Amino acid sequence: MLTVDDVLALPVVQEADPQLLCAEGLDAELRWVHVTESESNVDLLFGRELVLTTLRNVSDVRGFLQQLRDAGAAGVIIEAPGAAELPVAGLGFPVIRLRRKVRFVAITEIIHQKLVAQQLADLQFSRSVHEIYTGLSLSEADEQAIVERTAQLLHAPVVLEDVRHLVLAHANADLDDWISRSRFVGYLDHTGRSAGAENWLQTPVGAARGRWGRLIVPAVLDDDAGAALVLERAGQALTIARLSGRDQRELLYQARTSMLHELQAAHGYSDKEVAVRAQSLGLDAAPYYVPLVLSLAAAERTPTETQLAERAALEVIEQLADTLRLGVLAGSLKPGYLAVILPVRARELVDSALQGFTRRLAEQLAEQLAGPAAIGVATEGSLAACLSRLDEAAHVAQIVPHLPTRARPYYRFADLRLRGVLSAMGADARLRAFAHTELAGLLSPPDADGLQLLELYLAHGGNKSALAKAGYYSRPTLYARLAKLEDKLGVSLDSAESRASLQVALLWYRMHG
Repeated sequence: MLTVDDVLALPVVQEADPQLLCAEGLDAELRWVHVTESESNVDLLFGRELVLTTLRNVSDVRGFLQQLRDAGAAGVIIEAPGAAELPVAGLGFPVIRLRRKVRFVAITEIIHQKLVAQQLADLQFSRSVHEIYTGLSLSEADEQAIVERTAQLLHAPVVLEDVRHLVLAHANADLDDWISRSRFVGYLDHTGRSAGAENWLQTPVGAARGRWGRLIVPAVLDDDAGAALVLERAGQALTIARLSGRDQRELLYQARTSMLHELQAAHGYSDKEVAVRAQSLGLDAAPYYVPLVLSLAAAERTPTETQLAERAALEVIEQLADTLRLGVLAGSLKPGYLAVILPVRARELVDSALQGFTRRLAEQLAEQLAGPAAIGVATEGSLAACLSRLDEAAHVAQIVPHLPTRARPYYRFADLRLRGVLSAMGADARLRAFAHTELAGLLSPPDADGLQLLELYLAHGGNKSALAKAGYYSRPTLYARLAKLEDKLGVSLDSAESRASLQVALLWYRMHG
């Protein structure tokens, strides 16, 4: 914007030998320039005009200058060569005396040209910004794309956060200790800079009665007015994006899921960078973290039903974390599997923290999953190590639904024992050949009753009397069927080695077929 100080620096003004009589308010921005020689014309001012005068028809100079100041004039230039000292002390706005004659039209022409050029540039900039964000809205750009484009336009970092100060999207921003810093920056219901330790430019995002976040530029800018225009238009585009189908929690879930995949895939991040990014999304700082994976894949669902189940489970996790006042990080690991990063204050508290969190989670999920939750856990450690062990936790969660009994709210790999080993070796062709060879008599052709009898027999440790007492068969019938089973398998069921081999083969077959 053109200021009084800018006008003072113009060559046409400098040639008139200007004398700065009152220097307060030189940074005042000009709206227009006005020439007057009489007190009667003061009421024609609208405000922020630079007034040019020779004081020819002015009887009370100080009174005239005070009227101009009170009418909102940005400043006064007085052509008064050889005049006595002017009474300007304490006026509180710029007064400039020209000690040489000058044509006012030469000054007004240049000022008008600059103001009109500036207004045209502002209009073109506003139109350009409007077209950019209209294009983003029509192309259904997501929140991250809108934030990144805003950062490019402003040449500054930009952050989109929700009302809990959790970062939904950002571009080039320093997120170190973000939540704590942002809490000390008060929300505004308009675009502007908030007072406080962090003097951030911000604009609210969301409908007037349903603000769900704000867009922030955490930096000093050369042009706050232009940046405010960009920020407001970006906020409108983000509001439209949400109204077209996204809501606040969905944005947070997407941001957390994207972050989990990003940190898992890229190994160039330092521990500090990993921690900063995760904590900006609500994860509590802690010396230890435990990776959990919740499996929703046991039940048969369509892709749409799986997405809805994941969303419902994420809401349960979020509500439970809020109840426990615990900042966890949860997102989708892959279809049907949700990852949860659980912070723990000390290693000796890991088991109790897991028991408390997973038991309550399993209880709250029981109705939604129509059965017990399958939760796999890997070894605790640093945040980076925890992220790298999510695949191990997912592998455990995949096996848990196949366990004969599920008395625990969560399982580790060591809890799976033989099933864990067989699951890990599921794709091994040699193990597949072994299992099919051991069970060949019951698989070609398929003998479901024979497989069931073998499973029951092995479950009772090969004890025929125990199996008979359990009420499954009369003894003569049982013995006859077991003899037939031995003929089909071609082995003696009394052999401990045979039973061990059959147990391994049958477990593998039930898990992998």
